[in-house]
Amino acid sequence: MDRDHRDGASEPGAGIEPVDPHLLRSLREHVHERLRGLIIAGRFREGDRLHERELADLLRISTTPVKDALRMLEGEGLVRIEARRGVFVLFGPRRAYEMAMARAAVEGVIAAIAARRIDGSASADLAGLVGRMEHATEHGDLEEIVALNERFHGAISTIAQCDYLQSRLDSQRMYDHARRLAVLGDLEERRAGFREHSAIARAIAARDADHAEREMRQHILRSARHFLNHVFGTGLEDRDYVE
Repeated sequence: MDRDHRDGASEPGAGIEPVDPHLLRSLREHVHERLRGLIIAGRFREGDRLHERELADLLRISTTPVKDALRMLEGEGLVRIEARRGVFVLFGPRRAYEMAMARAAVEGVIAAIAARRIDGSASADLAGLVGRMEHATEHGDLEEIVALNERFHGAISTIAQCDYLQSRLDSQRMYDHARRLAVLGDLEERRAGFREHSAIARAIAARDADHAEREMRQHILRSARHFLNHVFGTGLEDRDYVE
């Protein structure tokens, strides 16, 4: 042992901040996230053709990570790649609402199961999270609000312990994140979302499974309609889908 360590001095690495995990991600992943956000935010519309070279020039990178990112987006169902024709955006109002309906059905069931399984400790934790969300709704920045929103839905899934059902939502997780970033900058939407989250939490804490499922479904579908109006300037007619 050297003298510094014998004398109780700090370790050589003490006080050095770890590398931000965000910086460890590959360029392809960054491009993938950027393009996904642009599509979901409506910057590229359904049917638009995406040109690899133009995207590369826009992002000031080579075409290789753009090609990789577009293949990832195809796997998520946001674009279609056609040989010798190009890449076309698939995401539009109907696709967005269909994704919301699928999520509402699955998360509604998860909320119902959580209401049947919740205990006193989990109920207190959920109430504490709702309290933090209330403060953030009025005073927090966008990233904090989105993070708490995702923690809330994740907490309910943890209470329910439905790994298979949660796995059905995994493919939509990044879409949901981008969608929240697109709409939660609006104060009135944040307030509407908080009221709905509070109602969901109360129903789960009361162990009212039917009410919890209904509140969750209504929250997700109302939020989806707001997203459609915000991004696409249009909603869906009642005849399009039966809620």
